[in-house]
Amino acid sequence: MTKQQDDMRATAEAAKAAGGRLARLGGDGRSKLLRALAAALREPGVRAEVAAANAKDLERAKAENVATPLVKRLGLEAGKLDGVCDGLEQLAAMPDLVGRATLRRELDDGLVLERVSTPLGLLGVIFESRPDALVQIVGLAWKSGNAVLLKGGREALGTNRALAAVIHRVLDAAGIDPRAAVLLEGREDVAAVLGLHGLVEVIVARGSSEFVRHIMSQSDIPVMGHAAGVCHLYVHAGADPAMAAKLAVDGKTTYPAACNATETLLWDAGAGAALDACAEALKQAGVELRADEATRKRVPWATPATDADFGFEFGANIIAVKQVAGIDDAMAHIAAHGSKHTEAIVTSDAAAADRFMAEVDAAGIFHNASTRFADGYRYGLGAEVGISTDKLHARGPVGVEGLLTYRWLLRGKGQETASYGPGKRPFKHRDL
Repeated sequence: MTKQQDDMRATAEAAKAAGGRLARLGGDGRSKLLRALAAALREPGVRAEVAAANAKDLERAKAENVATPLVKRLGLEAGKLDGVCDGLEQLAAMPDLVGRATLRRELDDGLVLERVSTPLGLLGVIFESRPDALVQIVGLAWKSGNAVLLKGGREALGTNRALAAVIHRVLDAAGIDPRAAVLLEGREDVAAVLGLHGLVEVIVARGSSEFVRHIMSQSDIPVMGHAAGVCHLYVHAGADPAMAAKLAVDGKTTYPAACNATETLLWDAGAGAALDACAEALKQAGVELRADEATRKRVPWATPATDADFGFEFGANIIAVKQVAGIDDAMAHIAAHGSKHTEAIVTSDAAAADRFMAEVDAAGIFHNASTRFADGYRYGLGAEVGISTDKLHARGPVGVEGLLTYRWLLRGKGQETASYGPGKRPFKHRDL
């Protein structure tokens, strides 16, 4: 084992111990901590420090020709920080889930079983350039009683350092080891963390599909993947044109770099009027349409699409558009090109909507709603550590509940298993 690995193990052990202190604070104590962090991030002096660090990160990113979607995610303007603070306060006000009994069952007289939620322990979270994600992740870790090792993108290092300093001050003021939230800075740190199986309970990886697969291949620790968001808006023949146009613009333009932005618009041949409305509204909003031949017959000014445009996360004001033969063709296209993130249908046909929602395989399936609603804050989760496109443990926006596991607690009065079975004493199995 190298010195780097030794040092990281020692850091992780200290973090896990600090997380145990968080878990023992109780719900009121953790809520107080969250409110203290929100208050600290609202202080003018703190905001000035964070803004200065973020400005330097943005300047450096532009000088280094960092991809435009990453630069957009990197910005931490006052409004975004206000949203982060609101999320922390929302978390603080939520019911405490740690130690909650989700099942109570009397097996027999004086023999009671409980399934009780409990923190995972130590989380490793590797995320992209969004520095606001750092605070959201820490807030969720605190609410769920978990310690966390954080690795943000190199382009956001200055901002992440400024935010981590505030987080550490809040922890220290509460008498908790600041190592309950550790900011990692180098790739070698990540490599060391990936080797801490048995100490780090889960890795949350936020990035491209290739990045998530790489992390999975490098570690025996379970990985919760937040990969590409290739979200579709299917304009069914029963779609209202005005509604379809409104949802297309909202899904594409409110935050094009987000993983829940709409990347592809599919339309039925019988939805020509709705397509016309969508195309005109998107054009007015400054969106480039990359369209198949059938679409360009109605929208001749659209750019011809290539096969590579379908199933691609643009992260910009570009949308792929394709005509489909009907709902079966739409669902087949989504199955072939989607990322199992969020898919939406626009229609007044309830039967078509019900079928779409029953049969499409994705973490989120929406009817007459923008794909941009796929978000922990909008779901009332306070925030999210990521949007999982996996199916095990957690799926969709991962909030507090996704960072908890459970234990089985059995309280008895000296009962033994030999007393139960065929011809012996029966179990009651009565839910309490």
